[in-house]
Amino acid sequence: MTAPLLIELLTEELPPKSLLRLANAFRDALLGSLKDDGHISATCTAKVFATPRRLAVLIDDVHENAPDSEVLVKGPSVKAGLDASGKPTQALLGFAKKRGVAVEVLQRISDGKQEIFAHRDLAKGGRLDTNLDLRVEAALEDLPVPKMMRWGSGDAQFVRPVHGLVMLHGDRLVAGRVLGIESSTLTSGHRFMGKSAITLKNADEYEARLKSDGMVIADFAARRAEIEQQLQATAKSHGASLGEHADLLDEVTALVEHPSVYAGTFDAAYLDVPQECLILTMRQNQKYFPLFDAGGRLLPRFLIVSNMQVADSTHIVGGNQRVVRPRLDDARFFYNQDRRVRLEERVPLLARMVYHNKLGSQLERVERIQLLAGEIARALGANAEHAERAAWLAKADLLTGMVGEFPELQGIMGRYYARNDGEPEAVCAAIGDQYLLRLNDLGTPENLVSACLYLADRIDTLVGLFGIGEKPTGEKDPFALRRAALGTIRTFDLIVAVGKLSGKEASDVRDFLAHAASLFPAGLLTPKVVDEVHEFILERVWNDLATIYPKDAVEAVVSQRPKLAEVTARVKAVQDFRELPEADSLSAANKRIRNILRKSDAASGALDEALLKEPAEKSLYDSMRSIEPQIDSNMLGRDYSGALKTLAGIRGGVDKFFDDVMVNVEDSQLRANRHALLRRLDALMNRVADISKLAG
Repeated sequence: MTAPLLIELLTEELPPKSLLRLANAFRDALLGSLKDDGHISATCTAKVFATPRRLAVLIDDVHENAPDSEVLVKGPSVKAGLDASGKPTQALLGFAKKRGVAVEVLQRISDGKQEIFAHRDLAKGGRLDTNLDLRVEAALEDLPVPKMMRWGSGDAQFVRPVHGLVMLHGDRLVAGRVLGIESSTLTSGHRFMGKSAITLKNADEYEARLKSDGMVIADFAARRAEIEQQLQATAKSHGASLGEHADLLDEVTALVEHPSVYAGTFDAAYLDVPQECLILTMRQNQKYFPLFDAGGRLLPRFLIVSNMQVADSTHIVGGNQRVVRPRLDDARFFYNQDRRVRLEERVPLLARMVYHNKLGSQLERVERIQLLAGEIARALGANAEHAERAAWLAKADLLTGMVGEFPELQGIMGRYYARNDGEPEAVCAAIGDQYLLRLNDLGTPENLVSACLYLADRIDTLVGLFGIGEKPTGEKDPFALRRAALGTIRTFDLIVAVGKLSGKEASDVRDFLAHAASLFPAGLLTPKVVDEVHEFILERVWNDLATIYPKDAVEAVVSQRPKLAEVTARVKAVQDFRELPEADSLSAANKRIRNILRKSDAASGALDEALLKEPAEKSLYDSMRSIEPQIDSNMLGRDYSGALKTLAGIRGGVDKFFDDVMVNVEDSQLRANRHALLRRLDALMNRVADISKLAG
């Protein structure tokens, strides 16, 4: 018999930020266990239910008794099981006796290496009731719970105390005991609005009964959708919008079982405080949804998601308005107090704040970032004075009361305090952008100053931490160095615009890495730190681009180690090149050239025109000389597609050369000269990318 299987665990309030992850992991573990023993098919589906006070899974078509399954038990090899006369040995007789069958019943099969004796038998399928409770308990033990707790006088442990267990197979109770709780058909409704005890007649009615009798929307996705609908409708009724709220919506969904949305207000005088402070305190501390006008400015209104549905919300709204007021007062107090001390007066105090026990204080780090930001600014044609000033003030807000209360506001508050101190707007913007650079306006010099600080910060982090051995390993990256590398890569998008801003040749990231390394005390960093960080950044570039472009095209470019700002343009050019009819032939020829030169005795040597004897090699040399100036011009103008199109013009000469000319001739002088010609051709062919990597 097959029937739906319901497993529900009733608990005290579960951690909201991990509720859905726990529910999904619980479902996956149960499905895996039941599939392994044949109680469900490989395509069986399950529905997850997760509320603050329950984890539940409803699995379709679960067998009460698993089907019998064939078991193949391997025995001794034929060589060991039969003697010279073909009679069973003691090893074979013992195996047959152990299996309870005659020798004649055993089969001879191959195990891939040799012929062996084996016994095919039917294993009787297990009964669901036999160990369902053990399966549930094992699934709970495997949940991603960092810290367990105990309750009562028993030894049971879970993330929160457990008070109820339902195990229903169709309309039949499956007896068992999990975490010290006996299974039953009783579930529980909403703590205040629903029935405290609901007797389930069968597994299928679970969701509907909870909703009708228990006032509980058990389905997380349905509850989330209901909250979103109410939030949008209420916001619209006030002529407002919600802003970015997806993460808070997920968290609030895990805090309520029957949501109702109400609107509250606060004194508009609090809007003198930077709105980021008010938004954060309402979202983070109170789980409220702030409302915004059409321009994105905070309104003195917020939405409350309550776990109570009432006809008169006066008490709920009034209580929440009273609760939020002290929070907003705290934000205003920190803001007013912080502005009494200029940022530049706080900077020397960073000497007391440790950045890393091997890399010194935050002040030492600020001094390095200041020098590096100035160097980068001069290289990019940005305002070096503004970049250095922004770097000097960048970390000062770490010592303010507001950032002490809300670390998420570092940089953001620094921007407000810098404006209050009368700093240039480019400096203020750079301080605010240092943790999340704006890339939507690449063409402004002010944003270029921001890029200088952002880049200096990440490069100092990468070089410093790599230099003392704090590299990412596997999935572990405690200092977010992969993110720092990606930030560095993204920032180099700005460098593409540098020519328009300053007409200067932009330095490569490797130059900045080397300068950053020189700012640390001698002997502190490992000697190869610049090479290691450069390779790390290029690996991130490779991984990033390989999700968009073919891997061989990305490898063809990255293997050449071009300037970071040129990588994407070169990959695009390679993709354009491979659409040309000459691409396959030239790529294959380049691969052939590489193979010839790899085996060459002479790694260098000048080309002697007088030794060019064959018409095909003379013609190829003339073709190469004719296109070299054009390719030089293309490369200087960053016209990588143009360079590769120009290269395509010598395909005929290359093909003719390999058809008519023997490269590895007996005459050592001619052979060396032809190798020299191929080296020059190889260099010309790979100015943009190593096109040999495009050959199959």
